[in-house]
Amino acid sequence: MKIAIINGPNLNLLGKREPEVYGNITFESFFETLKSKYPTLELSYFQSNIEGELIDKIQEVGFTYDGIILNAAAYTHTSVGIGDAVKAIITPVIEVHISNTFARETFRHQSFISPNAKGIIIGFGLKSYELALQSFL
Repeated sequence: MKIAIINGPNLNLLGKREPEVYGNITFESFFETLKSKYPTLELSYFQSNIEGELIDKIQEVGFTYDGIILNAAAYTHTSVGIGDAVKAIITPVIEVHISNTFARETFRHQSFISPNAKGIIIGFGLKSYELALQSFL
């Protein structure tokens, strides 16, 4: 089973950025833990701060992978293009967020991804990614 994890803007700063919200572990370290915990899965990871690169990656894996775990970060609330990319592909997408977006600013309550996602997992820290991964098993 092939699963892609795609992260959006500023998630490259995990471990440094607002540790009270996002924790103090880098995503790369967490990803290595996931790979060792699920050795039979083919996991890939991509992160970009650029909206078009995220869309390109969604389109690239969206017809051949078994699942996508997508944390579009701030683009979740602003990008019609990412929402349209999720709608256009056949691979199921789980939208994830590290923090509970509904406990934050009002603008974070809107998602252009959710209407086309298989499911949404928010607010469980990095564990959100593992919960999303388990949904594909």
